[in-house]
Amino acid sequence: MSAGTIPGPRRAGEVPGRPLWVSVEGINGVGKTTAVRAAAASLGSRCLRLDELTDQAADTLPGQVIAALAAGGDVCLRTGHPVVETLALLALKFREFERLTPELLDGVDVILEDRGVDSVAVCQGAILHAEHRATPALAVAEQILATARRWRSMPDATLLLAGDREICTTRFTARIGRPLPASAVDVIEQTDRLYRELAATEPDRFTVIDVTGQGPAETGEAVEDAVRSLVTQREDSRAS
Repeated sequence: MSAGTIPGPRRAGEVPGRPLWVSVEGINGVGKTTAVRAAAASLGSRCLRLDELTDQAADTLPGQVIAALAAGGDVCLRTGHPVVETLALLALKFREFERLTPELLDGVDVILEDRGVDSVAVCQGAILHAEHRATPALAVAEQILATARRWRSMPDATLLLAGDREICTTRFTARIGRPLPASAVDVIEQTDRLYRELAATEPDRFTVIDVTGQGPAETGEAVEDAVRSLVTQREDSRAS
């Protein structure tokens, strides 16, 4: 694997379309954010990184919405109004999509997104399922994604980082500096299952990367390799 910019400049006369959009998903503690930042830095200036909603600056609209959802101290952003929470998070993802103007994307070949609409679907699907047990959690998640598709396109590809759930939860607990309540652990377990079920239903979009036992550097390299492979596949399809 070589560092530097993404290989393969556009061919002369080619009409530039939307950059390849790659979202990176996974449960808390799997190493997703560290991997995205490392991969984006290595891919260079032709890669635009979109930070996770919960990492937005406090003085931005997304940051203010997340702060309101997290005001009660719940790590799953639960306020007791899951439908409202779902719509608020979807609205932020719609806004993020709409703000990517042609001017902003000029010279960009790859958008690397830290948590996309799939995160909203599986996390909120797990929360909503807990209140409506008669509806399978996967069905709820798919309904959320169907709503998202009415307003914006989905990522071209999604990388799902899969690791040992207990280890990931331990890392997440250490990062936030407090133990997780049983209800939050339940949501994380359900989210882990939903990610895998969703990936199985959309194998053409999802690539599952097993990062069990890998450190931050190895996980970052795995994400970078996968992105470079996707770029090559797109270039080959355009050339054929």
